[in-house]
Order: sequence, then structure tokens, then C-alpha cells
Amino acid sequence: MTILTLRKPQHHLMHYAPGLALTALVAGAALWAGAIPAVAGAGLSALTLAILAGMLVGNTVYPRLWQSCDGGVLFAKQHLLRLGIILYGFRLTFAQIAQVGASGLLVDMLTLSSTFFLACWLGQRVFKLDRETSWLIGAGSSICGAAAILATEPVIKAQASKVTVAVATVVIFGTLAIFLYPLMWPWLNAFFSPETYGVYMGSTMHEVAQVVAAGHAVGPDAENAAVIAKMLRVMMLAPFLIFLAARVKQLAPANDGKRSAITIPWFAILFILVAVFNSFHLLPKPLVDALVTLDTVLLAMAMAALGVTTHLSALKKAGVRPLLMALLLFFWLIVGGGVINVIVERLMA
Repeated sequence: MTILTLRKPQHHLMHYAPGLALTALVAGAALWAGAIPAVAGAGLSALTLAILAGMLVGNTVYPRLWQSCDGGVLFAKQHLLRLGIILYGFRLTFAQIAQVGASGLLVDMLTLSSTFFLACWLGQRVFKLDRETSWLIGAGSSICGAAAILATEPVIKAQASKVTVAVATVVIFGTLAIFLYPLMWPWLNAFFSPETYGVYMGSTMHEVAQVVAAGHAVGPDAENAAVIAKMLRVMMLAPFLIFLAARVKQLAPANDGKRSAITIPWFAILFILVAVFNSFHLLPKPLVDALVTLDTVLLAMAMAALGVTTHLSALKKAGVRPLLMALLLFFWLIVGGGVINVIVERLMA
């Protein structure tokens, strides 16, 4: 006689609760610090602070907590990340494209594609880095910093240490850009108006927070144009991820002579759909603001989880080559991105 027994689900709520609580605590501290005027004025976003705080926790107390927290930390790193990318669409509308215009759209496309393909060539051919590290640094430099790196990670299945190395390059050179772009403005105003200089900043700087900080230092017209150009660049994240997913499958080893089907990053598709939905302004503004706040919390928790699972020993193994590669990309964004901006503006004037 067979006796049927009910098995308790392995992944019940308490399996995730400790790790989620830990990431929420780290994210909350990062959000609080990011709201301090001096910190926000320096362009340090809550996402950047969350990964730094997560690394501090991960390399001090977490080795004694990981058995009870690992399930929730991994859940935040994977599933909360995808949900955060989807909700990111509530920050965008397609009306922003019209404000920047066709020239801004073309500038963003040319800057993004040239920077990413340069990253692939530099990383693998010049600096002999692995493909995943090259792609992650390229995504962060060419699109929207840490958020793009986080979104790219599940598509290419990169290790946490590689993701953290890529985020570190965004933090270093993006922070440097906050001070450099306003200093360059007096020397470049013969080539740019405040609005076109704003498009230049938005199309070449790493993080949204960094663009806001640098644009504010130049002036209100530059700041508005910079933010719009940057958010338009963020909207290109979804098609970029679809392209990358197809490339991953193309490079994957064949199974019995047949290639497996492309795995579509559905969270990227949903990101676009949310942005389309948000363009119709069907939801009241307080609700949209609440969703944007929730999105910031989810992304901060995902970044905290990433930091917690990153060990400094893995970063030391990366060496100086990723930083040198990111430095060259930074130089390209300033010089090459500037040339692209000037040429497109002249041709489409």
C-alpha cells in the first residue's frame, strides 16, 4: 500500500526572508545616504552606494550569515532585478524622443553602437579580457551605467565578480565626468549651445545621476537637454539586450549540430511595453511616482545583493586591464562622442 505524504515546499517564505531583509537594510541605508544633498550633488546614486555597502557587508559579516541569507540574496539579485528593470519604464515616455529630436536620437544610436563595438574589440583583442567582462563594461559605458550592467548580467550569465568590476569602472570614470564636463564647457561653447552641450553630456556620460549633476553645473537648459538625451539612451537598453541575447545564442556551442532557440529577455520587452503604456499617461502622477520609488528600492536591493555576493579577492584577480579598457572608452566617449555630436548637429541643422 502506498502512503501519500505532503512534502513541505523547499523554498518557503522563511527561506527568502532573512536574505531579503538583509538586502532591504543595505538598500535602505544607501537610499538614505543618496538623499543627502552633498552626496547627491556629487552624482553618487543610490545604486552605486548600494553595491559599495553590499560589498562591505559581504566581505565582513556575511560569511557568518550566508547559510540563512543566501536564498533571499540570490532572489533579490535575480528576480527583483528583472522586476526593477521592467518598472524602470515608468521613468520614460516616447514624448521625450520628440523633445530631443531626430538628431538627438541619431547621436545616441551612433554613440551607443560605436562605444559597445569598441569595447568588444578592446576587451578581447587588445586587453585579452574574457567576453563577459568586455560586454559588461561596454554595456555600462555605452548605455546607462550600473543599471545596464545589471540588466546585461542575466542575459550573458556573468559571474558576480565580473559584474562588480564593470560597475567599478562606471563609478570611477562616471564620477570623474561629473567634474570634467562642466570644466570643458567654457572651452567648447564655440561648438555647442547650452542645449546641444546638454545632448552631448546625455549621450556620453555613464549614469543618470551623473548626467543630472553635471548638467546642473552647466545650466538649466543644458541640464534639461542632458536628462532627455540620457533617458532616450536608456530606452535603447531593451533592443540592445535582445541583440545581445541573439549574439549569445549564436556564439553558444551547437547541440547535436543544431543551435538552440534564442532566449528572449522578456523583462526587456516588458520594459518597452511599460514605457509605451506610460506614454499615454493613463495612471495618476502620484501612482507613477510611487512606482518609480518602488523601482529605485528594488534596483537598490538588487545592487546590494550583487555587492554582498562579491568577494574582494575576485576583484583583485581582475587586475588593471579592465580599468585601462574603461579609460580608453571614457576617452572615446569624450572625444569621439563629441565629434559625433558636432557632425550630426551640423548635418541636420
